[in-house]
Amino acid sequence: MVTLKEGDKAPAFTGKDQDGRKLSLSGFKGKKVVLYFYPEDDSSTCTIQACNLRNNYALLKKHGFEVIGVSPDDEKKHKKFEAKFKLPFALIADTSHQILNKYGVWDQKQMFGHKYMGVLRTTFVINEKGIIQKIFLRPKNKAHAEEIIGLLK
Repeated sequence: MVTLKEGDKAPAFTGKDQDGRKLSLSGFKGKKVVLYFYPEDDSSTCTIQACNLRNNYALLKKHGFEVIGVSPDDEKKHKKFEAKFKLPFALIADTSHQILNKYGVWDQKQMFGHKYMGVLRTTFVINEKGIIQKIFLRPKNKAHAEEIIGLLK
């Protein structure tokens, strides 16, 4: 369950992206970060969300946002997802669920009466000072970038 609140300091993290590069939140100090957590590469809803962010990436960058996706998939699966959909942003492989747990998005879910552990699709917008500005608990996947840019109004 997401227990972080808007106004909280974003938890520090380090992880490897689809190219094996280490990324840390501290490396984005002074920048606005869109940290979005999603369940699985190449699934229908996750693809819709990632492609919406891709299609609006230039606009997000123009407004100073850096985009980072995080899921429990490994680097190899992330690389295929990136290549297939030409994603221009980093995808962190969190196979050990360390980042997912820090942000409270690895939790029990239920589908068709079956309970299981999984990712709660959630986006954190982190400001230049490392403070959580906005939490989208149920992002509008087809219009997610628009939601984020709407924060600027």
